Amino acid sequence: MHGSFSTTPRPPIPVDLACQDISEQTAKQIAALQAKLNKKLGPEYISQRPGPGGGPKLTYAEGWKVINLANEVFGFNGWSSSIVSLSTDYIDFNEQSQRYNVGVTAVVRVTLRDGVFHEDTGYGLLENSKSKGAALDKCKKEAVTDGLKRALRNFGNLLGNCLYDKAYTQEVIKIKVAPVSGIQYIQACPSPIGYVRRAAQV
Repeated sequence: MHGSFSTTPRPPIPVDLACQDISEQTAKQIAALQAKLNKKLGPEYISQRPGPGGGPKLTYAEGWKVINLANEVFGFNGWSSSIVSLSTDYIDFNEQSQRYNVGVTAVVRVTLRDGVFHEDTGYGLLENSKSKGAALDKCKKEAVTDGLKRALRNFGNLLGNCLYDKAYTQEVIKIKVAPVSGIQYIQACPSPIGYVRRAAQV
């Protein structure tokens, strides 16, 4: 899982890459990147919230955690995101309750340094809001974050695609994560996927 140290030897270069007109160094870099993206998230990256209408809990990764992972995998300057479109689906005002119901859709694109990109749709929804402006603001941010996460998951398990594997999520949520206490800082050291987190008391 991500975040654990491993002495596993470097992965072999895939046959399809070896057949392409690219340098050996580039092929190795791509193979190493693919090996990172094939890993699955550890339990410290996973959260749950109640499902709609009191249904089963939804398993997800918070937006800031996914962004941190993307920075680790691709480098802080190795990827970028852009909003392809942002549209308000509806703004309903209930005269009786004096509240707003708002829905917003965003299409977000994630582009890597070499030009490879994925894009996907995100959605933001808020009901019974006293303020129209606050509802729109929250829904737009939620839609963009959702679209960003959904676009990033197309790159591999490590960036969230593993969360769509029900067998995996059912097992990983059983793993308890040790609570973090005190003021923490992060030290970075080499690991197979970029960094190993080491928290220490200040």
